[in-house]
Amino acid sequence: MKNRDTKIKVCGMTSLKDTLVAVDAGADAVGFIFYKKSPRSVNIKTVREIVDELPPFVDAIGVFVNETAEQINKIADRCKLDRIQLHGDESPAFCKKIKRRVIKAIRVKDIQSLKKLSDFPVNGFLLDTFSKDQRGGTGKVFDWNLVHPAKKYGSVFLAGGLTPGNVRQAIQRVKPYGVDVCSGVESQPGIKDHGKVKAFIKNAKAG
Repeated sequence: MKNRDTKIKVCGMTSLKDTLVAVDAGADAVGFIFYKKSPRSVNIKTVREIVDELPPFVDAIGVFVNETAEQINKIADRCKLDRIQLHGDESPAFCKKIKRRVIKAIRVKDIQSLKKLSDFPVNGFLLDTFSKDQRGGTGKVFDWNLVHPAKKYGSVFLAGGLTPGNVRQAIQRVKPYGVDVCSGVESQPGIKDHGKVKAFIKNAKAG
């Protein structure tokens, strides 16, 4: 049976052209990284211009790493972001200060990584591969069996090493609320390969 309901987020957008390719192919959400150390970092002006071109029902998600709540809320307002994804060491109390729906990213190493999920008052979780050097975009897969126990804490986006070649298998195996891709559809960091973007979304929808 086809799983048409899995949400598809393409993250690390840096240009209007790449964003519209993903939207036209059927992405439900696009992500913008407001983290200066990321090779996919974007500024407020660029994101505002892109968000103004988004059709209805496509979510603009801002990704932040250890930023102040005040700054996150300010950027969210200025860029008209729909949701906030927190990819740093933010606490449950910090999440309550964000004036948008929050997705908390958890970098998964093993089953112990999931213990803290119950503490977070958020709308969903993004499970990504643990790396001590990177906050995301590692291109590496973690043990998908860990997705199932995480689901009891809320909606789960699966990230980490997803590509056009494995996304269908991932959806069939773990049935996540959504899938999130970044490096798996790039020609280089921050630059999307349009063929890979289209193939990823097509295969995800076939899952």
